[in-house]
Amino acid sequence: MEAYLLEWANLLLRWVHVITAIAWIGSSFYFVFLDNNLQKPNSPDLLEKGVGGAMWAVHGGGFYNPQKYMVAPKIIHTKLHWFYWESYSSWLSGFALFTLMYLWNAGTFLIDKSLMDWTPVVAGSCAVGFLAAFWIVYDLVCRVFGFRQNGELIVAGLMMVVIAFASWLANQLFAGRAAFLLVGAMIATAMSANVFFWIIPGQRKVVAAMTSGEKYDANALAIHGKRGKQRSVHNTYFTLPVIFAMLSNHYSFLYTHEQRWVLLFVMMFAGALIRQFFVQRHGYHLGRAPNPWPFAAVGVVLIAGVIVALRPVVPVVPAQAVASAAPAVAVDFAQVKTVLEQRCYSCHAAQVQMKNVRLDSPQLVKQHAQSVYQQVVVTKQMPMNNSTGITDAERSLISRWFQSGAKVD
Repeated sequence: MEAYLLEWANLLLRWVHVITAIAWIGSSFYFVFLDNNLQKPNSPDLLEKGVGGAMWAVHGGGFYNPQKYMVAPKIIHTKLHWFYWESYSSWLSGFALFTLMYLWNAGTFLIDKSLMDWTPVVAGSCAVGFLAAFWIVYDLVCRVFGFRQNGELIVAGLMMVVIAFASWLANQLFAGRAAFLLVGAMIATAMSANVFFWIIPGQRKVVAAMTSGEKYDANALAIHGKRGKQRSVHNTYFTLPVIFAMLSNHYSFLYTHEQRWVLLFVMMFAGALIRQFFVQRHGYHLGRAPNPWPFAAVGVVLIAGVIVALRPVVPVVPAQAVASAAPAVAVDFAQVKTVLEQRCYSCHAAQVQMKNVRLDSPQLVKQHAQSVYQQVVVTKQMPMNNSTGITDAERSLISRWFQSGAKVD
């Protein structure tokens, strides 16, 4: 019953996390689009009000005229909407899901004993430390170099080095699947921390000064706008790398590769380049930036390179060898049952029913035969992190049994 309820909690938390992430990323993409499409108005009334950029758009049968004030308008006539709960809800639901899957079940999902044979508490603490450490390093780099000459290039270069190192380290300490997710989670944590520690507090200070009724120094407040813009831009470049890291942990051909940390970093870097293309193309159409196609081209080439590098190598077997090969030895269910008892019952029997799957009876094995074949033989995702030590010979045994009809009698 506990495993069943945990699966429902997993599903519902994942549902909430995806919904809130869509809301956050969607609003982030929209405001980046606005920033790159707003044009300085010529209308005297808008200039007098302090409007620094405006545009017209049509959607849903109506016309919209968003306007941006470089510091703050003199007065706000309607309710002021704050964009932060999308970020906070995404992080809270994501961390809850991470806790449920990877911290609560650290021995199964987080630890690979062939890499580090440590206790679940120590492994979990180290994983959480990854999230905090990345934010501290990233924030320090931004504060020290962010507003210097060519500061953004320096920040970008340093953070690529930091992310590459973190990708390598995570894959040395944790199971591959967990390492990929952890790298994505640490970047996502920095994104939400940007909103929590800098963007929203800065905006609150501007609004407080504007609504206090007292005279305020607009130039002094401008730093909050600059910092908020800086961190918002960083967040938009982080988005595609984070999404890839989160999704890729479902694909074992990536996180089981010997050089998996390199694959992770290259794919995330390609995502950042492609995001740069989408950001800069708006400015290109308005004549504000050079043609961004090289960013997309390099990103696509990198992805294609990874695809080619990971292509399966099919050995060429001489026809004579095929003709003389001995016929496959039939596998009966008794042999398969022995493997299941040793390698699968600990998670899929009466006591524990992970994913609501049981394999401790012939009828149930027959029912889940397709899934067993896919998870054990094709993707080799099970047993998770090979915690029960299944061998290649045992996987081959299950494969031959399935290919011969998956008989249980």
